[in-house]
Amino acid sequence: MIELNSVEEWKGILDRSDNQPFWLLKHSTACMISARAYRQVEGYMKIRKSKEMDMYVVKVIEERQTSNQIETDMNVKHASPQLLLIRNKEVLWETSHWNITKKRMKKVYEDMLMD
Repeated sequence: MIELNSVEEWKGILDRSDNQPFWLLKHSTACMISARAYRQVEGYMKIRKSKEMDMYVVKVIEERQTSNQIETDMNVKHASPQLLLIRNKEVLWETSHWNITKKRMKKVYEDMLMD
């Protein structure tokens, strides 16, 4: 996972999403549910077949400004943990909390490839 540490980094990644979809995890370092979601994402990253899609993480407490900018840019209500799949500067899919699982990520990714 690649950690986002500024609004500028976020804007650069978003601009590149026209050519490359990516996952984004909004993660709270102070939340047990978020820790579980983080482990699910790590597990998915280990088993996935395609290494073509990057995974970014923003720590919502430490990078509140970046987290808020993501909420504004993507027009999605903030949640933590929250997982977004972004392509062409749009959210293709979003989920949060206990719904962040390896199995769900695998299905979403496979469905996206079929589009």
